[in-house]
Amino acid sequence: MISHLFFDIGGVLLTNGWDHAERARAAVKFGLDAAEVERLHAPRAAALETGALSLDDYLRQVIFTRPRAFTPAEFIAFMQSCSQPLPESLALLAEVAAAGRVRLGALNNESRELNLYRIGTYGLAEYFSVFCSSCYLGARKPGAEIFRRASDIVHADPQNCGFVDDREENLEAPRALGFRCFHFTTAPALRGDLTAVGLL
Repeated sequence: MISHLFFDIGGVLLTNGWDHAERARAAVKFGLDAAEVERLHAPRAAALETGALSLDDYLRQVIFTRPRAFTPAEFIAFMQSCSQPLPESLALLAEVAAAGRVRLGALNNESRELNLYRIGTYGLAEYFSVFCSSCYLGARKPGAEIFRRASDIVHADPQNCGFVDDREENLEAPRALGFRCFHFTTAPALRGDLTAVGLL
């Protein structure tokens, strides 16, 4: 029986926050060398997403390596604008929360600053009682450790935990630990999956 259900955020409830596509859009908007951005981003991605590197420091090391015609605040505003809601998914999350048959948590890879922005802007704390985000746990998907820590935090056996993610590769580790995993494709399909296991 699933007592705790964790949701990924980017690609499930909201658009992605700062993935490859968003960085490519930033390169176009701000006239950056996209290849250089990716080259500088890659070795810093893990530190950014596990809370070891602040967003300000990341931007200094990846974007503001030389004088720019725009400010850090303008660039951060663009990063924030990349986060958009997926209305059907948010409506489904509200439905699952209202049903009250499971405790809900978030489990996602995100930098601390963008995570806080996304939680606050889209009212996610209204639904989730815990945020097992990579920036707080110091571990990230697809590794198994973030899932171990998440189940420990909520004091639940992995066998009693569920996890929703839009990327199949992120489901392999929790599935091996005993999580019941749901590959997100559309909100209606997920509604059917959750109904089938008695959560709606």
